[in-house]
Amino acid sequence: MIGRLRPYWLHLTLLTYTPIILVADSRITSIWEQVGLGVVTAVVLWLCTRSLPPHERWQVWLCVVVATGFEVFGSLVWGVYRYRWHNLPLYVPFGHGLVYFFGLTAAGLPVFRRRGRRPAYVILGACAAWALGGLTVLPLLTHRLDVQGALCLPVFAWCILFTPRYAMFAAIFVATTDLELAGTLNHDWTWLAKAPWDGVPSGNPPSAIAGGYSIIDGSVAVVLSLLVRLGVAPVGAKLASPSSGISADPGEASSLAPTIPGAGGC
Repeated sequence: MIGRLRPYWLHLTLLTYTPIILVADSRITSIWEQVGLGVVTAVVLWLCTRSLPPHERWQVWLCVVVATGFEVFGSLVWGVYRYRWHNLPLYVPFGHGLVYFFGLTAAGLPVFRRRGRRPAYVILGACAAWALGGLTVLPLLTHRLDVQGALCLPVFAWCILFTPRYAMFAAIFVATTDLELAGTLNHDWTWLAKAPWDGVPSGNPPSAIAGGYSIIDGSVAVVLSLLVRLGVAPVGAKLASPSSGISADPGEASSLAPTIPGAGGC
């Protein structure tokens, strides 16, 4: 049993690390302690990325920058969710980097190398069941109608069904479910029952919020391509399918990230 889990040790460690940090954040009493959690998370991300090829390392750290922009808009400007001190905790951008790393390296895991897209279908099915529950059964328990999660589902489904990076996006669902449940249960942040501006009802957390994270991570492809053209990033950093040994299905769409007009709210 231990031998079968050995290839997953790093991913299991990250799934354990995230709730520990979020439990710690729920108990600290000063901003400097929260900054300390951010520094620790930055060090963990740095240690994780040391083993990556340079072009993948570029992607992870670029995700930290891109995610910071999304977080500023989503939390501080739009306010669809709020951190408990109404700030942007330092550990959050580096946490996005860990989510990206988690997904980027998932293609090399035995479950995807041996079974291809089938595990991603199972994860998509679980996400769809959660989204359906958020519109039917879960409101009886949570007193929240989760329309926002359901709106994110098509984005996530597109990433699973029509991109060669399906393993990455499937793993992102696992990582984001882990952190969103830990973060909301410990009151590190809270999703508003109705989003400002558009009034869309939301769960806490939204069910298919992995679709929103997929947009963030997919945006890395766009930004990185622009940086390569401008000569800021090295040509070798150009985005490609994860280099962990998984190949795209024949005839699969070559686009790496969906372009979703009006996808805000996820």
